[in-house]
Amino acid sequence: MFDQLFDAALLESVVRAMVPILLAALGGMICERAGVFQIAMEGMMLSGAFAAMAGSYLAVSSGLGVVFGVTAGVLVSLMLAFGTVSRKGDPIVLGIALNLMALGLTGFLLPQIFGVRGTFRHERIDGLDRLAIPGLSEIPWIGSVLFDQTILGYLAFLLVPAIWLVLFRTPVGLRLRGVGERPLAAESLGVSPTAYKYGAVIASGVLSGLAGAQLALGNLVLFAEGMSAGRGWVAVVAVMLGRAHPFAVFGASLLFAFAEGLGFRLQGNGLPVQITDALPFVVTLIALVAARKRFARLLDLTTAQN
Repeated sequence: MFDQLFDAALLESVVRAMVPILLAALGGMICERAGVFQIAMEGMMLSGAFAAMAGSYLAVSSGLGVVFGVTAGVLVSLMLAFGTVSRKGDPIVLGIALNLMALGLTGFLLPQIFGVRGTFRHERIDGLDRLAIPGLSEIPWIGSVLFDQTILGYLAFLLVPAIWLVLFRTPVGLRLRGVGERPLAAESLGVSPTAYKYGAVIASGVLSGLAGAQLALGNLVLFAEGMSAGRGWVAVVAVMLGRAHPFAVFGASLLFAFAEGLGFRLQGNGLPVQITDALPFVVTLIALVAARKRFARLLDLTTAQN
């Protein structure tokens, strides 16, 4: 039974499931560091998936599809930035509203543009090619998992150390963290909190748009209504569980992707679909509870020492 569940194919499905979650979570992490609570990744990802599919279908080009997906994510992020940064609106209310808007708008546009409801797939949709690295992709088990990815898959892996370097080893990262932690102090030093917050939210839109493009053109070559399926919310939890640190967010994204991949494998082995679909969210809740207890213990220890 163990051999049937855990094999190289499971690892491949886990990494494939992780890439969209990780891309969106990295964007949410940047917003968190800038002091913007970002929960609109679900809507940005879904908008990016629809636009990527539409762009790929119209231009018969996966590259232009990715550009369309990023553009859609940025447009949604600009709405969020204007509402939360410029107008000082509640980010939770705005985030939920944008998620609902994306779900309703994509569901409305699908039959209006393509004449179908539910799911749209077509031979004109150009999916993202997998780029195998010669030699490395032939390593048993990990070769096909790590070295046979789409360009967005490789980008997701590279962004983890790259964002860490920017956040903790550059003046830009120092200012961004300063804006999130002490905005008035940062402003007194000539740093514009508004500009950095806008930049963080737009960066989140870019990464969430890429996540949607990976979902629609990389993992699948189609669009289905609501195909983000809660991955944006999982990305929010990954940011919280990872304490907005790039490597910890990577680990949290991997955990949730493993739960999703294992759920699909168990479904193939006869487990009811209702249970397997709920597995990633059950793991999410358990992780949040465990993290909450750990943080509470650390807080109690700190208080006792003081």
